[in-house]
Amino acid sequence: MTAGFVRVALDHPLSALYDYRYPASAPAPTPGMLVRVPFGRRDVVGLVREVSTNSDVAADKLRDVSAVCAACPPLSQQWLSLAAFAAAYYQRGLGEVALPALPQALRDPSRWERLLAPEERYRLLPAGRAALPEALPARAQALRRLAQALAETGALDLADAKALHPKAVPTLENWREAGWVEYERVEFGSAPGAATSNDESNNASNNVDVAQVPTLSDEQTAAVESIVAARGFAPFLLHGVTGSGKTEVYLRALAALLEREPDAQALVLVPEINLTPQFEAAFRTRFAATLADDAIVTLHSGLAEGERARNWLAAHVGRARIVLGTRLAVLASLPRLAMLVVDEEHDPAYKQQEGLRYSARDLAVWRAKQLDVPVVLGSATPSLESWWQAEQGRYTRLTLSRRAVADAVLPAIRLIDLEDERRRGRASFEGLSGPLVAAMKARLERGEQSLVFLNRRGYAPVLSCDACGWVAGCPRCSAYVVLHKPERALRCHHCGWESRIPRSCPDCGNVDIAPMGRGTQRIEEALTSAVPGARVLRIDADSTRRKGSAQALFSDVHAGDVDILVGTQMIAKGHDFQRVSLVGVLNADNALFSHDFRASERLFAQLMQVSGRAGRSGLPGEVMVQTRYPRHALYHALARHDYVGFANAQLSERRDAHLPPFVYQALLRAEGRTLEAALAFLGEAAQALAAIPAAERVSVYDAVPLTIVKVMNVHRAQLLVESQSRAALQATLRAWQPMLRTLRGVLRWNLEVDPLDI
Repeated sequence: MTAGFVRVALDHPLSALYDYRYPASAPAPTPGMLVRVPFGRRDVVGLVREVSTNSDVAADKLRDVSAVCAACPPLSQQWLSLAAFAAAYYQRGLGEVALPALPQALRDPSRWERLLAPEERYRLLPAGRAALPEALPARAQALRRLAQALAETGALDLADAKALHPKAVPTLENWREAGWVEYERVEFGSAPGAATSNDESNNASNNVDVAQVPTLSDEQTAAVESIVAARGFAPFLLHGVTGSGKTEVYLRALAALLEREPDAQALVLVPEINLTPQFEAAFRTRFAATLADDAIVTLHSGLAEGERARNWLAAHVGRARIVLGTRLAVLASLPRLAMLVVDEEHDPAYKQQEGLRYSARDLAVWRAKQLDVPVVLGSATPSLESWWQAEQGRYTRLTLSRRAVADAVLPAIRLIDLEDERRRGRASFEGLSGPLVAAMKARLERGEQSLVFLNRRGYAPVLSCDACGWVAGCPRCSAYVVLHKPERALRCHHCGWESRIPRSCPDCGNVDIAPMGRGTQRIEEALTSAVPGARVLRIDADSTRRKGSAQALFSDVHAGDVDILVGTQMIAKGHDFQRVSLVGVLNADNALFSHDFRASERLFAQLMQVSGRAGRSGLPGEVMVQTRYPRHALYHALARHDYVGFANAQLSERRDAHLPPFVYQALLRAEGRTLEAALAFLGEAAQALAAIPAAERVSVYDAVPLTIVKVMNVHRAQLLVESQSRAALQATLRAWQPMLRTLRGVLRWNLEVDPLDI
């Protein structure tokens, strides 16, 4: 009997497929299957793209497929088409898209067998959630870690439990006998909610009381009805002010979908991991009576590899009905996907900045069109690209102009003129103006919460010497290092280099070196002095490094254990703070004069989002923005909550300047040992374009260094190309890629389509 052949995509920069042979006696692989194949001196995992009875490769050069992953059913043709589109549009190899989108466990052949084994786990019951914190001794740290893991995830499999506690199984059995947990055994590929328990207790989700469903406003009702009535591909832009109940619209639309199509799946994307806990809680509460706990799963990089693999497989075999995740989840396999939701669709976090530089929002829209299903893009401040699509009638715009809570109104926005404060000689507290401090004290007396937003972490962005002008810089990057006072360290936020704070100036010996500027650590310190008695909490990337720490800190805020919350963009969006009535914004002016043409759009969205944290539960809300430019048009639009006016003005400027969304762009970046090498490479790349016919409709700009030109001792430069025709730009990039691979002289280069940071 003759052998058959498969063409396999590998995680490799080249777009070519690689031919392998499989014996006729073996079960025939099918497109979409994962296989282990030899590549060079090692075995790697590949994705079967085609199966054939012949190969153009010489027989003596063909190698055999080593193994087939039976644990993972083949990926569907629709999913393969999605990966192929992303690879073609973003100018990458198919394997570079498909394989990194899979959980690490599927890319490791040594773990394939374990994925087939039934999952044995213990699920936390409501009685246990209430009793365990009080029942455990304070010094039983291992037991408390086990209980905390149960509380955070809702269920633990045996492997994870044993890693947390050496006697996990007998402990969990004792808790089961007490009625605090239940044992489940889930067969791979079983139907949603299929689990066998070794007692007669009901599934935990059936014991959860369904919360009172809020009454919809007329605008919410109209939005839900429009989405539910859609058949086929229907892109909706849900433009709702902060606190207008966009999440409730998602919930109602998904409930109607799942009732109409019992086997349907839905994908809900959020921009950041720290937003998933509150979304997951809302979804589990709403669907507790109709869906099993394991029918709702999350997918993001913060999950343990085993948990991520199980959740991905649950979606892949159809057991998971609702998948909630960050940008990578847009590439998850959902065979019965019937609706997509992209919350905070404007957020830059949806754009991947390494490897495959894709936009999850754009891929979500393309995937909805491919599957002929609705997609909902929600935001209080839509991206100008999405707003323009709605203006052109390509998206259906749904508007929520009022807050969902009956007596909740948008906060009043007050601009504090810092120059006027200085001229009048009014006191300030380390960057906190007198009016802002007085407002926070008033909130403290009333038992309300305040939020201070500063999008710069660390203690101070610069440490300098007044005597000689020395400034602490990173030895590996062309950037200043940031002072982190609690850790007594100087840290580079670009490469991670770190050193102790010097006792004196390294250049002149002056001991009077001082920080310049302010970060969240310094503002946190200032607040404890400026507002005596206030409980101050800081939430930023430094305070939330441990797994679960962000969720714990946000829980403290929601519980009322915090009077003043200070933080970066982590606190600016999506969070429903019921007691916050005051928001203070510091150091927003820098973005007004950025070289990036998108800086104003991002600043306006950021300020609108953080302003929306105030006054959500009916308390009168106020936002105080400290600025030296109170007459700037952006701040005037912000004070009127006038996103429509701001967006239309920005679109008019971009149309006149021939900027996106009126042109299409791609960015070629080069990294070299010297800046001259990087610029020389880009110069040769620009010359190569002249030989491409489609490039006649493409404009090429001069190669320039990046703003932060050196990172980790590597010099960086960029070359921008753009066209008014997306097709012409794509054709040019396809012809350009082989030419770029022939050029030498740099360490690496990458090509980004639709760049956000230029």
